[in-house]
Amino acid sequence: MTVSYFVRYDITTQDPDAFLRYFRDTHIPLVSKWPGLQRIALHTQVEWNDPFAITRGNSVLLVQFEFESAQALNKALFSKERERSRINFQNFPAFAGTVSHQAMTSEEVWKKQ
Repeated sequence: MTVSYFVRYDITTQDPDAFLRYFRDTHIPLVSKWPGLQRIALHTQVEWNDPFAITRGNSVLLVQFEFESAQALNKALFSKERERSRINFQNFPAFAGTVSHQAMTSEEVWKKQ
């Protein structure tokens, strides 16, 4: 099992493409220096349909940071590299909404061979 640290951007912004471009091109190079970080995945919106009544999410971006353990995550969260990326957060393109953070263990329970 690994530990994933998710950051969810339930936001609105005038230019979602510019927001994502800034995140990918400027913020990710800073975050990629966190100690113990093994993988980063950006999950972005896609148009889809579901025949059942569901509650749709409205996230512009869901970021998944993967670590080998909770201990590795905690080391990264208290690192100078993380502090630098938090400072950079102040330079993001303007947005309104909620940014939430959550850590969870990840267990792959099925994969098509």
